[in-house]
Amino acid sequence: MAFDASSQEAADKVADSQSPTWPEALRQALACATGGVDPAPTMAAFSNWAQQVCQHSERLGELGAALARGAAAIATAPSARSHWAFQPDRDDKRFAGAGWEAPPFSALAQTQLLLERLWRTGCAPLPGLAEQDRRRVEHLGLLSLGAMSPSNQPWTNPEVLAAAARSGGRTLLDGAALWLEDAGRLLDGKPLAGEDVLKVGKDLAATPGKVVFRNRLMELIQYDPATPSVRPEPVLLVPAWIMKFYILDLTPETSLVRHLLEQGFSVFAISWRNPSADDRELALDDYRREGVETAIALARSICGAPVHAVGYCLGGTLLAIEAARRGRIGDPALASVSLLAAQTDFEEAGDYRKLLTQADVAALEAAMQAHGVLQGWQMALSFYGLRANDMLWPRIVNRYLKGEAAAAGPLETWLADTTRMPARMHAEYLRGCYLENRLARGEMIVDGGQIGLKDLRAPLFVLGAELDHIAPWRSVQRLELHASGERTFVLTGGGHNTSVVSPPGKPKAYYRIVTAAAGSPYMPPQAVESAPRQEGSWWPAWTGWLADRSGPATRPPAKARPLGCLAEVEAAPGRYVMER
Repeated sequence: MAFDASSQEAADKVADSQSPTWPEALRQALACATGGVDPAPTMAAFSNWAQQVCQHSERLGELGAALARGAAAIATAPSARSHWAFQPDRDDKRFAGAGWEAPPFSALAQTQLLLERLWRTGCAPLPGLAEQDRRRVEHLGLLSLGAMSPSNQPWTNPEVLAAAARSGGRTLLDGAALWLEDAGRLLDGKPLAGEDVLKVGKDLAATPGKVVFRNRLMELIQYDPATPSVRPEPVLLVPAWIMKFYILDLTPETSLVRHLLEQGFSVFAISWRNPSADDRELALDDYRREGVETAIALARSICGAPVHAVGYCLGGTLLAIEAARRGRIGDPALASVSLLAAQTDFEEAGDYRKLLTQADVAALEAAMQAHGVLQGWQMALSFYGLRANDMLWPRIVNRYLKGEAAAAGPLETWLADTTRMPARMHAEYLRGCYLENRLARGEMIVDGGQIGLKDLRAPLFVLGAELDHIAPWRSVQRLELHASGERTFVLTGGGHNTSVVSPPGKPKAYYRIVTAAAGSPYMPPQAVESAPRQEGSWWPAWTGWLADRSGPATRPPAKARPLGCLAEVEAAPGRYVMER
């Protein structure tokens, strides 16, 4: 997959990293020390922000007055939360416990909320302040304030103090012991305590099937049919390579794979290999060719019919690239394309896109050059940092200050089972998609031809989630700006992962659905928001959509047999999913 010259030059640097010059070695060491974050643009952003704030004295006056008013309001406000001078956001659960309504904790909580409000005010747009600098300063400032929140300190959190008092200090000792155990496990490359209770292949990813193909990048799993007859068109699941595939096959009760089988479909799934430093030169196009393109060809060959291809998260982005390539040349291999919480137009790709710069990618490349891969924990922390008050600090408080070590559930176990990413591939993805948005702009070169989202020809089913901060639904829905064929968009509740794991009977599940025939005009986001709300899981609506685009049920395909270099079939979920 070709990108522009600068992107190729950056990728070549990764390939040459095994014998760096001493300046490059120094740069790699600095990048590793900072976790792949270049401090220069951050310092420049804060310097620019401070300069602009000082030049606009009215902003300083506004902040001073707001601080004085806020302090006075807190001093006179009743301690009952409903009467606080500053109220937390609806989703902010840091101060939800009853202990926060007693002084002095109520004042501490309100002071934290006041400081965060003042920081947002101080980071409001100003003439001369670049928008990306403003966003960076606002995000990092709020992240730092969040870390210092009274809810995160043992001596200012009434829930921590109450638990310690009830247990005679045992909870604090348990938390310290748990921290030491987790530190040792991390050094040994093991999951944290409680995150390995559920076993892959037994409790998770346990749907019967066979690995029928393996190459250096992926295993292809063919699942055993669950009905006497099946639709001729197989369903191929393309997960993200950033995590393990079994988000789509969690427990028997929450398995999307099992649901598809029960609805009379033949199901295949890609299980990506967990790369090592030796794979540093693997490119994004290798994942497309040896992963998605190969899997489509195999599923079609086994079943003798076009494929319903389904991509989740980054797997959906890669599937869109392959589908556009096939659409450009008129290849009929795809019966439909379903993109679940997958971005294809990155113009408004959420908080991560707002913060990412060319300098950040260059620093990350330098860090990856030293190890050949991006470690799974690095990617996890980058996303947790976007919602630290929800996803990071509460976990630390509960685990290490309250000593709570409950066994991880299915979704938590999957989230902890991270994977690495090859250096070259990840650099190409960040530059080509996030920064340059080449697929949406029709500037991506694949197999010697230029492709874009306008080349998508197969019927499209696109899923977005209201609370998704990784692939915001409005960003996902931007595909509507480019596609002109038949398309269906579903907006569901939940976040990036919980929206996809939505079996029938899931409590409080709902969705909205809009459809457009080929050649129909653009559907704006407002059309989605105004669509009638339908209670229940979106899975039945989707499998019905697939069935409407499938042929009459027939006998299941022949029994799974080994393909390629695989000597014999192996039981699902295979070997690659077990690699850490």
